[in-house]
Amino acid sequence: MKGILGRKIGMTQIFLADGESVPVTVVQAGPCLVVQRKTTGRDGYEAIQVGLVEDRPPRKVSQPMRGHYQAAEVAPMRRLVEFKVAADDEMKPGDQLTASIFEVDEYVDVVGRGKGKGFQGVMRRHGFGGGRATHGSMFHRAPGSIGQASDPSRVFPGVRMPGQMGAKRITAKNLRVVKIDEENNLLFLKGSVPGPNSAYIAIQTAKRG
Repeated sequence: MKGILGRKIGMTQIFLADGESVPVTVVQAGPCLVVQRKTTGRDGYEAIQVGLVEDRPPRKVSQPMRGHYQAAEVAPMRRLVEFKVAADDEMKPGDQLTASIFEVDEYVDVVGRGKGKGFQGVMRRHGFGGGRATHGSMFHRAPGSIGQASDPSRVFPGVRMPGQMGAKRITAKNLRVVKIDEENNLLFLKGSVPGPNSAYIAIQTAKRG
């Protein structure tokens, strides 16, 4: 499985050779450096830990993390992520990953954190229809009944109610790579990806596609 860490730039559209207009999300994918190689014998699973190289280094780095980066002989980075690899994979600390690891028309999964919407009511959070708006109704945007009366005299877990909306981990599956700009490490993915502009996202080979 191939994977890389990047940042979402924004959405636009590009035209294919046949004139079709395709909505795409532009992603700054890499360059990334391998910080750690995890193995079954030492860590219990096979993976690589990857960090995104950015223009701005982190302002504060704890002493344990500073030693972690020094062991890999790489500069400190703001964000790290892991990708599973095969046992015979030869990636090692210090190796570089760029957008060229993917190919045009390949399908990928994108993992990110969605936009936070704050505390929202049931109509926006769950799509409730609400009450009637005329004839003296006093019931408009409230959730209505949330349980029974004397028996069982409690609210069951999982009832859809107002609360925090968004800001959750989201995986957008099977997005097609429409175009690759290897010189600038840009990926053009068909459709939208989670998160606001400049958000960190992890891009990996589609598990099912």
